[in-house]
Order: sequence, then structure tokens, then C-alpha cells
Amino acid sequence: MTRHATLASISALALALSLPAGAAEIPIGHLADQSGATSDVGVPYAQGVADALAWVNSKGGIGGEKMNVESVDYGYQVPRAVAQYKKWTGGRDKVAAIQGWGTADTEALSGFVTKDEVPYVSGSYAAQVSDPTGASGKAKAAPYNFFYGPSYSDALRAMLIWAADDWKAKGKTGKPKYVHMGGNHPYPNSPKEAGEAMAKDLGFEVLPAIVFALAPGDYSAQCLTAKNAGANYAYMGNTGGSNISLLKSCKAVGTDIQFMGNVWGMDENAAKAAGAAADGVVFPVRTAAVTGGSAPGLAIAAEISKISDPSGNAYRPVHYLTGICAALYMSEAIGWAKGNGGIAGPNVRKGFYQKKDWVPAGMEGVCVPSTWTEKDHRGMMSVNIYRARVTGPTDGPIADLMKAGTVKLEPVKTVELPRKPEWFGW
Repeated sequence: MTRHATLASISALALALSLPAGAAEIPIGHLADQSGATSDVGVPYAQGVADALAWVNSKGGIGGEKMNVESVDYGYQVPRAVAQYKKWTGGRDKVAAIQGWGTADTEALSGFVTKDEVPYVSGSYAAQVSDPTGASGKAKAAPYNFFYGPSYSDALRAMLIWAADDWKAKGKTGKPKYVHMGGNHPYPNSPKEAGEAMAKDLGFEVLPAIVFALAPGDYSAQCLTAKNAGANYAYMGNTGGSNISLLKSCKAVGTDIQFMGNVWGMDENAAKAAGAAADGVVFPVRTAAVTGGSAPGLAIAAEISKISDPSGNAYRPVHYLTGICAALYMSEAIGWAKGNGGIAGPNVRKGFYQKKDWVPAGMEGVCVPSTWTEKDHRGMMSVNIYRARVTGPTDGPIADLMKAGTVKLEPVKTVELPRKPEWFGW
């Protein structure tokens, strides 16, 4: 079965579980990257979203009303995302909300969803869409944009705080050197200025940014540039696929750099693929637990997982769990709207503001408590930093490697960031 067919089958299942003929349905759009530059992480995230929405339908839907979910692979291409959005909003059955994906397309659609009043929950955590009013003066007002997780900028700020402490803990003296590495693209560039400003404030020497493509390749030249510049800490702004290539290239040329991935930049599958080169990489995890843990909410996650894996044997990486949380927050916001004036965009938007330190029902210990307000769409300021550990050969299924402890995700530090006004919107 192809990746696209997998999600298509989930959408079909959601419809098959619908109410009797003639019953109302809630139209939901789901943009996914299953074939483009970020599909390495887009596939598990989208599966988590699709499974969670189908699971909600299997439990009776939202207030007895099922969701009609259309999942579309847009291949990480902005024009295709815009065209699909117009289909979802141009007819009589305008979508009640959208689960979206990338930074470039999220930013391109932000003005549209504001005008059309369509709540848009993205897989992009660009700080540029976290300001609902434009009061920050650093970003356009994005009142209908939401995301589950720390912004890319806040996650990087937290890792730099950890890095400054790490430098001192290792007994190092002088200024540590920091470099931003990633594609010349809105997604990896989103936190670049914020990270470099934070690094300077923390006493780092900031090196010129190094560009490497979103696609896998030979990045020996970039690694040598970083090595010759004496970089101590490097942020990888790309997804796991190209980061694997970078890590392998840098190990081959003998760099001694502490790499820090963004939330999409490392996971269990990337650690397996990169092998020893991934050992020690730190990165933010948006959930409070990972697969194999003991959090109460993992029982519901396992139930949701069986929507597309009835055997219950599939290993679900961090991105899958994050997709579940994103989908359940949206579902509960729609549920509030249904009971408070009806499922219209402005009401669904209000649904996101009804709870403080909100965790979707049953997901305790998995979804990090989140708070969105009419003035601030930074849902969380708590950043869980993990370290990838690889202690042996990584041949074999990821589930076996995780069970054996050959590949591990170790919690390192949770950084609680203040809501500084000067950090808002960038």
C-alpha cells in the first residue's frame, strides 16, 4: 500500500463510520506532505492526524455529528496547497477547519484563512503566525492560525539556553561558537534571526549561516566549513531526511559539533538511518511522553494507532503522537463551538480559547498542557529537550531497536520560557 493510499483509506474509513444517509457531516480539510521534500516526517504526522480524526468518528463523532475528512497530498508545493484551499472554501460545503502542514504554505494561506474565517492548525510552528492581532509589530495578524507545540523560535531559544549551560558544565572557557544550518527556505529560516539574537545575548559567537538543501545529499563541504570555523553548537533547520545526510557527512570529516535539531529534524527513524552519526543530537519533543513510556494517555494513543494498524505492532514515532494531539485539540474546539452557537469558523476559533493548560480528554501525560488566547497563539512555552542515543548497529526494525535500547530518546531538560513581549511574533 502506498503512503498516499494509506491516508486515503483512513479518509474512506472516516466516511464509512458516518451517520445514516442524510445525516449532517462536518467537512474538514487535511493537507499532508506524503511525497514532497518533507515527507519523511510528513507521513507519520499526517497518519497521526488522520487516525485521530477517524477515531473520533468511530466514537460517535463530535456531539453525534461525524467529520467528513478529506486528506490531500500536496507534495509540499505552495501552489497546490492554495488551489486545494480554494476548493475547500469555494463551494457550499465550506470546511469548518483545516489541518495543515508546511511553513511556506501556511504563511501563504494565512491571509486567506483570516479573510474566510477558517481555523487552520498547521504542522508549521513559525512564530510569524503566532500573533493573532499583529500587536507584536513583527508579524501580520494571524487570528485563525494555530499550532500545537513551541514555535520554532522558542524551541531554538530553549536549546540555546541548554547549550550555554552545557558549555559551562563541560568546563569550557571563552565564547562558544554557534552556527545556523539549513535550507534557504521559509521553514528553516523561520527561527534564524531569533536564534542568532538569542545566541548573542547568551554570550555565543555567532558564525555566518551555512546553507544545505532540504533534500538528502553530500554535505561534506558544509561540514568542513563549520569545522574550519570552529563551530561548537549547530542548529539543523531541515527535516530528518537531509539532516541524516549532514550528520553522516560531518562524522566522515571529523567535526566535533553538538548538533541541535528542530522539532522535525530528528526522531527515532532518523536516528536509525543516521546510525552512530546521530548519537548525541538534541532536539525538542512536543509531547510529554514518547512511545514505550508509561503516561496514561499512551493507552488512548495505542487505541488510535489501531485505526491504521489493527495489529497494534507499528512503532509510532514522536511526529505521529504530535499529529494525534493536534487533531484532538481541533476536534474539541469544534465540539465547544457545536454547543455554543454552532460550527462556524469564529466559534471554532473561540473554542481554542476556552481552557487554560488544556489537555485533550484521555491524553494526560502525552499532550503538553496548552493555552491559546485571543491575544497570543503561542500555545506552550514549555520546551522538552531530548537527546538521541545510538549504541550499536541499527539494522532491523525500529521497534526492535527501541525495545533493545540500541536507539533511545533520552529526556535532557525541560526549559520553561517566559512570554517576553520582545520574542512575540518572531
